[in-house]
Amino acid sequence: MASGSKVIVVGAGPVGTIAAYALRRRGVPVVLVEALLAPEIDCRAASCHPPTIAMLAELDLLEAGLEQGLVSPVFHYMDRPTGQRIARFDIREMKTPPEHPYVLQWEQYKISATILERLKADAGCEVMMGARLTDIIQDADKVRAVLETAQGVVEIEGDYLIGCDGGRSTVRRLAEIEFEGFTWPERFLKVDTHFDFMSLRPDLSNRNYFSDPDEWMNLFKARGPDGGGLWRAVSPTLPEQSDEELLSPDAIEARLQKFCPKDGPYEIATVALYRVHQRVAATFNKGRVLLAGDAAHVNNPVGGMGMNGGIHDAVNLAAKLDDILNGGAEAQPLLDRYSRQRRKAQTDFVQAQSIQNKKTLGEKDPEARAKGLETIRQAGLDPDLHDAFIGRACLIDSVKVADAVL
Repeated sequence: MASGSKVIVVGAGPVGTIAAYALRRRGVPVVLVEALLAPEIDCRAASCHPPTIAMLAELDLLEAGLEQGLVSPVFHYMDRPTGQRIARFDIREMKTPPEHPYVLQWEQYKISATILERLKADAGCEVMMGARLTDIIQDADKVRAVLETAQGVVEIEGDYLIGCDGGRSTVRRLAEIEFEGFTWPERFLKVDTHFDFMSLRPDLSNRNYFSDPDEWMNLFKARGPDGGGLWRAVSPTLPEQSDEELLSPDAIEARLQKFCPKDGPYEIATVALYRVHQRVAATFNKGRVLLAGDAAHVNNPVGGMGMNGGIHDAVNLAAKLDDILNGGAEAQPLLDRYSRQRRKAQTDFVQAQSIQNKKTLGEKDPEARAKGLETIRQAGLDPDLHDAFIGRACLIDSVKVADAVL
């Protein structure tokens, strides 16, 4: 490695911490910069699909994930109006199952906290919490990051800078990279509750997709902060509905009762209302600035694909930066290939699949809705269709196709 080689990673969420950790595993010095003082506890992203689990295993993170998370090999599609289960998909029952035949429900804040603890104990990684990026300065040989900290304005220098700082990425804005796509007109409502839905319905699994022409819902279970179980329900709202209307206790109660009626009210842990985007950066590399995770792409949550795609970015990019900094490989062709590979994974798979998932669950036209549900039903019954459905839904195909791009 060239003397003084270093990579700056901006953002200490799951993608940023994995990028930093993957680089450290390859011997690359890292500075990890985060505007917050500690990882934000948010159950919004929690699903790790089989290809992601394989990457976690390679990074020696899987044991921690299994201790903190929830193994979920099965997912169900449900029809809310009839109350019937449309289809059951079991990754273990694939004719050629992946090495890790399950989805691991491991919340993003747990991933970040686990890796941060390791990075803080690593002399080759400097962790700067409470440091806000304000400017990026590039030249032919280096990139500098200007940061606002409690001690004042500081400037750090590295060979490359990776923006893992979320959908509103400061790195992407400073690099003047377009964020192409659109924003959904409706906002999404996330409701967390400790109530165990399986006590109501034995036909549920840890991962459930409810189809409904008016108000579909994703219903997933994770371990939660205390390990006792936390269910997350995500559903759309109407564009004209106000915050006050949507967040009222009566409205939230009615929403949950519609999908899973029960005696007595639900005990709500947290509620969040947020806008949802389908966007991909025009490029994932510009000079010595690189993008990964939500800074590079965002999508609706139907299918739990967003965090996975970001982790795939981080692992892919760490390997290429290792080849450049440790192996002497020519930088530009490799970084251009990173952008091509990961943009294809997004545009051809994550964006396309998450949009289709949302459309299928919320289809209003009776004929189109019946046809879509029948397609899913048949996929659950036919072994070849079953495997193909899982290959798309769990990003198995995405990684294979993207990694083959030259």
